Order: sequence, then structure tokens, then C-alpha cells
Amino acid sequence: MADTEPEHAGQPGIASAALFGLCPRCGARTLFGGLASFAPRCRVCGLDFSGFNVGDGPAAFLTLIVGALIAVLAIWVQLSFEPPFWVHILLWVPLTTLAVVGGLRAGKAALLAAEYQRRAGEGRPRDE
Repeated sequence: MADTEPEHAGQPGIASAALFGLCPRCGARTLFGGLASFAPRCRVCGLDFSGFNVGDGPAAFLTLIVGALIAVLAIWVQLSFEPPFWVHILLWVPLTTLAVVGGLRAGKAALLAAEYQRRAGEGRPRDE
């Protein structure tokens, strides 16, 4: 049973790549070059990230999910504690910003890692 070793041995899983911004090939923390934008390529192994089509899919779902959660929490806080309006601003603006940016990074990284593991791409051969 020596050849039952997984094909992706030594590579990070989708969840760890998403949470920590790991390169799906070598596991280095080189996936992001900006706040929510990918680096052009991995500085360690040279994997070209531009060959992956992540697009805006995570942003659409994230907007709906975060918006619904924040709205429900804001209504609950208002009905339970009746705080002044400025408390809502201090609570929900930073919380929404952090949830959207953090969720967008994780969602984009998860999709890129899934595309890499399933060998999906833009229809051209990738360097492997």
C-alpha cells in the first residue's frame, strides 16, 4: 500500500491555505501581495498565481452573508439595549469592514487553492 500516498502530500489543505494565505504548492505565506489582492507569483516556488480565475465570486456571497449577519445583529442590539445611534456606527462600521476584508481574503485564497488542487486554470498549461 505504498502507492496510496496522497498526490498532494506536503501541500497545505484548502482551509489552511485560505486562513493563512499559503501558496497551494509549497505552503509559504506568499499568496497575497496586498490587502485582498494576490501576489503575481510565489516568491519561494515561483507558482504563477495569474493563471487562476478566482474572479468576484467570493465577494458576491460574502456581501450577502456579512450583510445579513450585521443587519440581524444590529436589529437585535437596537431592540435589546436601545443604544444611541453613534454606538451603532462605532460597532458596525469596523466590524463590517473587518468581516468583509477577512472573509474576502479567505474566500479568494480558498478558491485559488481549490483550483490548484483540481488542476483547474485558464485553459493554458501551468508550470508544475
